[in-house]
Amino acid sequence: MRKRSQRLWLIGAAALLLTGALALAVPALSGSVAFSYGPTDLLEKHAVKAGVSVRLGGLVQTGSVKYLNDGKMQFDVTDGKSSRRVLFGGLKPDMFAEGQSIVAVGKFDQSGTLVADKVLAKHDETYMPAEVYENLKKRAKEAGEQYKPPAAPTPGAGS
Repeated sequence: MRKRSQRLWLIGAAALLLTGALALAVPALSGSVAFSYGPTDLLEKHAVKAGVSVRLGGLVQTGSVKYLNDGKMQFDVTDGKSSRRVLFGGLKPDMFAEGQSIVAVGKFDQSGTLVADKVLAKHDETYMPAEVYENLKKRAKEAGEQYKPPAAPTPGAGS
């Protein structure tokens, strides 16, 4: 066999192996991708499907936090236009408070409630995920207002 033929076979085998690896990797990773949305984006894009992984960002709606008998916490996340219910059974972040920005990471159940594995809140009063900030600014602009970030909570407040 000539060197040219050997190279062609080698390139063909490498391409075949790469195609096979991609064919196995894409379906395996597709369930672990988490898209980031605000509540209104979820409604507009119809991304609310049972079992879909998402990152939901927004403000904890004032008056929506409830502690259930099974130890879980239920609250609504809003972007000023619409809201989405979240159920969380883990440890509440110290800086979690009504009116503060959070990101909830989890999957939707059959009723459209986000069952969160994680709720993320930062200690810095200037913290807000970029997509949450942009959504809130956009909603305020649509309402003819100027967006003002909420004041920082006191550690342990709202416990």
